[in-house]
Amino acid sequence: MRIKVSPSILASDFSKLGEEIRSLESSGADMIHIDVMDGCFVPNITLGPPVVRSLRRHTDLPFDVHLMIRDPLFYAGAFAKAGADLICFHLESDADPGETIAKLLSLGVKPAVALKPKTPAEAVFPYLDQLAMVLVMTVEPGFGGQSFMEDQLGKIREIRDECDRRGLETDVQVDGGITDRTAPLCRAAGANVLVAGSYVFRAQDRAEAIEKIRNGI
Repeated sequence: MRIKVSPSILASDFSKLGEEIRSLESSGADMIHIDVMDGCFVPNITLGPPVVRSLRRHTDLPFDVHLMIRDPLFYAGAFAKAGADLICFHLESDADPGETIAKLLSLGVKPAVALKPKTPAEAVFPYLDQLAMVLVMTVEPGFGGQSFMEDQLGKIREIRDECDRRGLETDVQVDGGITDRTAPLCRAAGANVLVAGSYVFRAQDRAEAIEKIRNGI
């Protein structure tokens, strides 16, 4: 499967988000990762549907919206209307996973599920056939700049193996501490979508940073 890079705007300069988005597009990003936090599910607050809507006019790249919120079912419609192409919600949220996936499908949005580090791979297996993507968190959700948890590599492999066993082409995404050092480990474990924040946004050459994540050894 082709390796895709989804830079997280959590690490961007929020005072010039439009410019940052256009920079990612010109640097070869495959999609834009938008972290949404509500201050309840995680101890941080970021942005909501109005910001997603305003960013939509700056790029045609897919918006990969990661909802780290307590009730993703309630907010699914607002983010879909704002321009999300894929919406990822946490299996550990208060919303019923089956209902939330059905809602996202009805909205014409690709559904995805995220797993915190302590949640086992098999927790997502009952929903795997309905998902466009599974996100494995390799840090605790809520803040950028954390160190990569190598003990999550086994979870990535378990999910990829189960997808292969079922003949599914489900994307397996990894978010947290992705650099030119950790990206090859994730790719080898079976991930094909890599989220990178600080590594991309702090690079002098963002295109080079993205290419290293996608194909570096």
